[in-house]
Amino acid sequence: MNKAIKLNAADNVAVALCDIKKGDNVFGITALEDIPKAHKILLCDLKEGENIVKYGYPIGHIVCDTLKGSYIHEHNLKTNLTDSFEYNFGGDCEYEPQKSDTKINAYKRADGKIGIRNEIWIIPTVGCANKACEQIALKSKKLGLEHCDGVFAYTHPFGCSQLEEDMTNTQKVLSGIVKHPNAGGVLVVSLGCENNNLNVFKSALGSVDKNRVKFLCLQEADDEIADGVKLVEEIYSTIKHDKREEVGIDNLVVGYKCGGSDAFSGITANPLCGKVNDLLVNAGASAILTEVPEMFGAEQILMTRAKNREVFVKTVNMINGFKDYFSSNGVVCYENPSPGNHEGGITTLEEKSLGCVQKGGTAVVTDVLSYAEPCKKRGLNLLYGPGNDIVSVTNLTAAGAHIILFTTGRGTPLGAPVPTIKISSNSDLYRKKPNWVDFNAGVLLESGDLAKSSKELLNLIITTANGEKTKNEVNGYKEISIFKNGVIM
Repeated sequence: MNKAIKLNAADNVAVALCDIKKGDNVFGITALEDIPKAHKILLCDLKEGENIVKYGYPIGHIVCDTLKGSYIHEHNLKTNLTDSFEYNFGGDCEYEPQKSDTKINAYKRADGKIGIRNEIWIIPTVGCANKACEQIALKSKKLGLEHCDGVFAYTHPFGCSQLEEDMTNTQKVLSGIVKHPNAGGVLVVSLGCENNNLNVFKSALGSVDKNRVKFLCLQEADDEIADGVKLVEEIYSTIKHDKREEVGIDNLVVGYKCGGSDAFSGITANPLCGKVNDLLVNAGASAILTEVPEMFGAEQILMTRAKNREVFVKTVNMINGFKDYFSSNGVVCYENPSPGNHEGGITTLEEKSLGCVQKGGTAVVTDVLSYAEPCKKRGLNLLYGPGNDIVSVTNLTAAGAHIILFTTGRGTPLGAPVPTIKISSNSDLYRKKPNWVDFNAGVLLESGDLAKSSKELLNLIITTANGEKTKNEVNGYKEISIFKNGVIM
C-alpha cells in the first residue's frame, strides 16, 4: 500500500494514507518527522513565502524555509486569503440537459412539484410554541396513521423579538418548510402574541392548500393539544389518499453539504458527490450547493462555470456579501476551519474550500439563490448561507431540496427534515459509525473505482427517493435551525 497520495501533478504536497513515521520513504523522499494519517508531507524544498499547492491550486504559503519530507500544517502553513479580490467574467457556459430514462416513484403535488415523502410536519411560528408542537406530534403518532410517513415537529427559538432581516429570514425559512413537497400536510402553530403571529406569517407565506395546511393559535384554544391533534387528523384525511407515481429523475432537487470534514473529504466523498451531481444535472435535475465561507479560495472555479454574466455577477455579490457579513462583525473571513478540521488534516480555508466545492462536480452554475430562496432552475444552484451544519441543512430544505448528500470525515448524527444521506470519506468512520453513515466513499482510497461508486451512490439516491429510509430517518435525527445576524429584543 502506498503511504501517501498526490492529488494533482502540480502539487508539492502529498496526503498521508496512514501514519507516516520519521525515516519512512514516501515517493522517494525521507520523512523528516512523524506525519499523522490524512495530513500533508512536503515533496520539495520551499523558501519562505512560496506557495503550498494541493488539488493543483495554492492553499497558502510556507512561513519559513522548509525541507522536503517535512510535516506541513498550521505551524508552517498560512492562508493567502484576504478580505477583498477583483473577479473577471470569463464568458458564457452552455447547459443543455440530456433526456434521461431514469425514473423515481414520488408524490405529485398540485403545484407541479414532487415529494419523496408524505409526512405531516408541525411548525411553530415562534419558539414559545415548541413544546406544544412536540406534544401534538407525540400524541398524533399514537393514532396509527398508516398512509403517512410520519408526524414531526420542527422546533426553533425564533419568531419574536427579532428585527428586520432576522425576522424576514425566519419567515423565509418557515415558509419554505411549510411549502416543502415532502410534507403532504402541515400544521402551523402560533402562540398568538408574537411578532410572527398567524396574521403576519400568513402574509409572508402566501397562498396554500387549505386542506393540507392548517393553523392553530394556542392562546385561542381551550385545549391546544387536543385541538392540534384534531387538526392533524383533518390533514391526514386528505394526505392518506396520496400515492406514489413514476416520474422522471429530472424532477429531483438534491442538496449538498459537508460537515466534520477531514483531509480525505476532498479526495473521496466530495469528488464522488461531484461525479453523481454531474450525472443528475445532465439528466435535468436541480442541485444546490451552499456553505459560502467554504467557497472562499475556490470561488473562482465556480465563477468560471457561471452560465452567463448575470449569474457571474450574482456569484460575485454572494461571495462579497458574505465577506461583508464577516467584516461587519469584526471577524476575518479566512480563518474558518474548525478544530475538528485541523485535527483531520485541513489547515487553511482555501484547502477546505477546494475540497468542498468538488461536490458540485463540473456542472454549469445556472442560478444563485438568496438565503432560503426556493430553487427554480435546473442545473447547479449556489445558495447564500453559512457553513454551520444545522443551519445549512435547514437552508437547503427551505430552498426545496428533496434529499441532502452530507459528506463527513469525522462523523455527525445530524439530519435535516428531508432524507440526509451520510457519506463517509474514510472506511474507519464507516466501520465505527454504521448507525450514522449510509454510504462509504472511503473505498475510493482502496479501489479507486469512481465509476462503480458513483453508480452505487446514484442507485442509493433513487431507492431513497422511492421511500427507503436513511439513517437519520431511522434514528429520528431530524431538526432545523435558522440563520441569525442582528439584535434580539
